Amino acid sequence: MKTFEEVFNAAPDVIASASGRVNLLGEHTDYNGGFVMPTAIPQQTIVSLRVNISESFRLYSAALNQLVAFNLSKPPTEHFASYIYGCLRMVQNLDLDIPALDIHISSNVPMGVGLSSSAALEVAMLRAMRALLNLDINDVEIAKLAQQAEIQYAKVNCGIMDQMAASLADTQHMLFLDTRTLEYEKLALPENTEILVLDTGITRSLAKSKYNERRLECTEAAEFLGVKELRDAKYLSVIEKLDEPFNKRARHVFHENNRVLQARKGISAIEFGQLMNASHTSLKDDYEVSIPELDLMVSLLQKNNDVYGAKLTGAGFGGACVALCSVSSAEVVSKAVLKKYNKAGNHGRLIIPPVNPLVNQHVVKLEKLNFVG
Repeated sequence: MKTFEEVFNAAPDVIASASGRVNLLGEHTDYNGGFVMPTAIPQQTIVSLRVNISESFRLYSAALNQLVAFNLSKPPTEHFASYIYGCLRMVQNLDLDIPALDIHISSNVPMGVGLSSSAALEVAMLRAMRALLNLDINDVEIAKLAQQAEIQYAKVNCGIMDQMAASLADTQHMLFLDTRTLEYEKLALPENTEILVLDTGITRSLAKSKYNERRLECTEAAEFLGVKELRDAKYLSVIEKLDEPFNKRARHVFHENNRVLQARKGISAIEFGQLMNASHTSLKDDYEVSIPELDLMVSLLQKNNDVYGAKLTGAGFGGACVALCSVSSAEVVSKAVLKKYNKAGNHGRLIIPPVNPLVNQHVVKLEKLNFVG
């Protein structure tokens, strides 16, 4: 992996970072105006910036070992660059002049497994821009800009959860978030527990198309119910009268929102685990976004005596599972589960706890040599 100095023959002016996230409860509720409960993961994306004297932005991805050049008048053709371009355009829309920049990206946030690598990239970039240009924008505004960058320029019609988690969450707490009002609260994890995340090894090849399909089904279900969003559906008896699959989609959102609200009250690890188990069942049967490999891994986790509960995390159709484990047991649990899971011919792997997490640095403005974000 080439460093900033090796690529651009100079030191950066600003270094910023942001974490990926794993969602403990509140799956597929954010674009329905509902409630979510993610937590940050140790893995981070780091963005380094330097003002250059050319007229072009130069962007290097360490993961891809790829250098691209572009200007703000025309989007870059490389998809990974569209996220950075979107962030730059969102800052430009604040009526600011942006100098040409050298930009270096490095990350150990796993991609394609539902841990919000794109949101971490966007938030890290916007944090770096805030520090470089002394922008008067807070963390919630960072998240809003990041979401719009992804929607408008990466062409992903995402909810706000991922960007809010990347901007506000930490690894020591759960982040309760009302995705409609953006009210949020940091809550302690259930006592004497830790988070385990395992990758099924299955690429989420259907996630994007099915994600858009589920969004449309939810919109139609809300219209049938005469409400603005499924968050506003108050009576399960009315939901049950809808035709399939609209009743199933709305039923999942109804119960999933209630699960998050129940967890917010500060419940025991056993109760929290039961909510996670119920969430997975709902995602499998009502929302229909699971696959056999996810179900197998979740089942193996749920049968382990040190696991309180487990579920798929993210859009589904592959990707990762998250489990709530008794403290100091996650690595032992992962070995036992992966041995059985991979014996069936799969290629699962441990993601959290990570072997080598990056330093949680947030933002460093190098000329001042202090933490500012």
